Amino acid sequence: MKTVDALILGAGAAGLFCGARAAARGRSVLVLDHARKPAEKVRISGGGRCNFTNMETEPKAFISANPHFAKSALARYTPWDFCDLMAAHGLTWHEKTLGQLFCDQRSGAVIQMLLDELSHARGELALEVEIGEIVFANGRFIVQSTFGPVSAAHLIVATGGLSIPKMGATGLAYQIARQFGHDIVPTRPALVPLTFTGAAHDAFSALSGVSVQVEARAQAGPSFVENMLFTHRGLSGPAVLQISSYWREGERISVDLAPGRDVRTALSEARDSAARQTLESFLSGELPARLAPHICAEVDLPATIRLAELSKVNIEILAQTLKAWRLTPAGTEGWRTAEVTAGGVDTNALSSRTMESRKRPGLFFIGECVDVTGWLGGYNFQWAWASAAAAAEAI
Repeated sequence: MKTVDALILGAGAAGLFCGARAAARGRSVLVLDHARKPAEKVRISGGGRCNFTNMETEPKAFISANPHFAKSALARYTPWDFCDLMAAHGLTWHEKTLGQLFCDQRSGAVIQMLLDELSHARGELALEVEIGEIVFANGRFIVQSTFGPVSAAHLIVATGGLSIPKMGATGLAYQIARQFGHDIVPTRPALVPLTFTGAAHDAFSALSGVSVQVEARAQAGPSFVENMLFTHRGLSGPAVLQISSYWREGERISVDLAPGRDVRTALSEARDSAARQTLESFLSGELPARLAPHICAEVDLPATIRLAELSKVNIEILAQTLKAWRLTPAGTEGWRTAEVTAGGVDTNALSSRTMESRKRPGLFFIGECVDVTGWLGGYNFQWAWASAAAAAEAI
């Protein structure tokens, strides 16, 4: 039986980083994963560029049943700390938008950095390993696996959530949590496209490929000013992915198609100054041309109607539609395309400082499997680094 100070399940962002930092503190570390390659989510992130953190990281950008839980770890390991690590390995980055940092050398370089950090600290990594029975006896965790039995003083669960099952996502973390008496906040796909049925589905499918900057909001949560993309199934794009984390089945969403613009005044003034202009022509100056006829249909006005023919009621309805277009999604595209998992291991039974279980000392949960979900744009990676660092300091 192999004996280690720390056995880490999961060789993703959180698992590799935790292993490297714990090993650097002189602990014997073994990281196990059932995948053929490590950190596949890192590899595909940011279109292969790895959006590894966000400079605007703060607690409000994270969703949890306990909104205060993430504060301690995030405060003690910041985006600047990870940037320092990148720089020490000769990696560079650029800011794209909204504080999002991307690696100039692509995602493979970030993965290699994590692997180098682990190996240089004499931590071990074994891939294509299946995990079997886990028991706690005589103050140690005994884990059966195809690697062989492992005895560990500390067990760190970093196996992620349920998003993107084709990459091997499983519910192992939740299974282990329940085994040791932890509750699970109900999980759901997050950062995921929204789908529609009926007439909305047909209309959006016809608009597939059209992108427009909007301010989108679910019934709960903040609004986001980013692009929205029409797809064959419904709506996607950064603004929609963001609000999907707050959306619940049956609820409506609101979309401002002209954020920061007073379309009511613009319509009234255009009716006086360009009376012969058609409504479609006017809307094409405010929106993508392909979207204009759809908005005309939404308010039951012919696209060819002259602005001079618009009544005050027409203008009011148009303005309300453009500034607060209310839509009811049928659902989401589900785990297949969800970037992360919302919900997870209930934080009430975890230490916010160390990520250690209050029910079974020596057991830790880090990364995506915990009920902490970040916004789109590098926030979830920063949670991986911060929660991993917190656990590593306690091992």
